[in-house]
Amino acid sequence: MKRRFLSILLAGCLAASLTACGGTKEESAAPADSGDSASGEPILLGTISPNTGNLAAYGTAIMNGVNLAVEEINAAGGVLGSQIQVINADDQGDPTECMNAFNSLVSQGVGLIIGSVTSSCTSAITDSANEEEVVLTSPSSTADSITTEDDYVFRACYADSFQGAIAAAYAKQAGYAKVGVVYCAADTYSKGLYDSFSAACEKYGVEVAAVESTASMDVQDYTNQFASMVNAGVELVYAPYYYDVIGPYLVTQARAASYTGIIMGADGYDGAPSYVVEGADLTAFNGVYWTNHYDPADESALVQNFVKAFQDKYGEIPMAMSALAYDCVYMYKTAMEAAGSADPAAVRDAMADNSLTYECVTGTFTLDESGTPVKGATIVFFASEGSEVTTTLVDVVKELPEA
Repeated sequence: MKRRFLSILLAGCLAASLTACGGTKEESAAPADSGDSASGEPILLGTISPNTGNLAAYGTAIMNGVNLAVEEINAAGGVLGSQIQVINADDQGDPTECMNAFNSLVSQGVGLIIGSVTSSCTSAITDSANEEEVVLTSPSSTADSITTEDDYVFRACYADSFQGAIAAAYAKQAGYAKVGVVYCAADTYSKGLYDSFSAACEKYGVEVAAVESTASMDVQDYTNQFASMVNAGVELVYAPYYYDVIGPYLVTQARAASYTGIIMGADGYDGAPSYVVEGADLTAFNGVYWTNHYDPADESALVQNFVKAFQDKYGEIPMAMSALAYDCVYMYKTAMEAAGSADPAAVRDAMADNSLTYECVTGTFTLDESGTPVKGATIVFFASEGSEVTTTLVDVVKELPEA
């Protein structure tokens, strides 16, 4: 069933623009539907996130970012003369539950959704988003297959083909000629990163000397995998998993297995030190590198204003998930104002316009033909003297180096 009737519910008129994640176009244009006047009804914004389960920390981060952005926008007058109303659904980090969450939101008249977090969950609902003509913007699903040309699906993050290649380029530039991989063959995110890392290693002339896999993303024992890395004599291991195994299991077990080289991962490492088992040797995290979406120490006004507002509201420095979710809200605001309408079809058309620029916390960018941002990534590393684990910026990569 199509959702075009939502244009009645989601109509509004222009409000004052805000400083965070605003948008510009290379050429001015008339609103897509200038006759769309204020109805007084709220703009319904759905969110799908893992509020319970192993990845609940991501759900909290997503909702904190969304709620902060919505609070700011509503306090400044809303969008198109209407306030934004958030309806959240929990997918528990499970693709089947994600489909149930999507159907629940659609049944409540939601035509704009932020979600989900993991690539495996978001992959479960992209076809339905297109069939229902509901705009779906994922803050953090990096699998390349999430977005395709000419549909209703977008994202605020870069894709794994870029993220995995950055890790390979780093290995090359840092002089690591022999590397290994430990990944989950059954997970869209982990497998996608393995594929892009391996392909880029071949491009850059880096030998992938050992590959080990796990059957799921929540395995708690990585001893044998890293024993194989030691036997292969690799200098760097690419291990794309999430924080819930990186913190308590993978890193400390790798060191216990006598692997002393570099461990490198992706954005799923964000927040890992908070999940280290009490009493564990924190120095195990020295030499752990990973790619991420932003650096909270970035001195730009956009980043620092966001970090301060987040700290004032929640009492902590925002992780990348919060920044990406915050950006998703402002991306929708930018698109609605460009379209002059909150109708999902009009918003989709605005977001499909590659000349629309989003000025966001995680970068200033346009969307490519597939709906993926054209922007860079940060490389960071963990370090510890034993009492705590800190994060330090290594580099900001805007484009991949030549082979």
